[in-house]
Amino acid sequence: MHCSCQYVVIHADEWTSILSAITALNSSLADYIEPDFGLLHALLHLDVLTGRQVDDVSSERTAFRRNDALLDLLTSAEQCFKFLIALQQTGQQHVVNFITQKGGQKHN
Repeated sequence: MHCSCQYVVIHADEWTSILSAITALNSSLADYIEPDFGLLHALLHLDVLTGRQVDDVSSERTAFRRNDALLDLLTSAEQCFKFLIALQQTGQQHVVNFITQKGGQKHN
């Protein structure tokens, strides 16, 4: 499968800002993320989550609860950066845009 999407370039010095944005937008993000269909596998592959954590997140009954459980595991700037990569890899560029634009509060 080929993705023709444009990737957001985020430098290491911006990672903390991404962590802050994800923390601030936590409750809203659960409405937009599609946790199934590859995201958890991508996070495992990128060493963001362990196999046990993927199993724990997957065991939640609803997508909203899976998203809440997933977001609770993102505690470092590096994890959040890799989370954006996984979102892009799974066709969720709209979520990346939501995060990098701080929920629509950042204007170009």
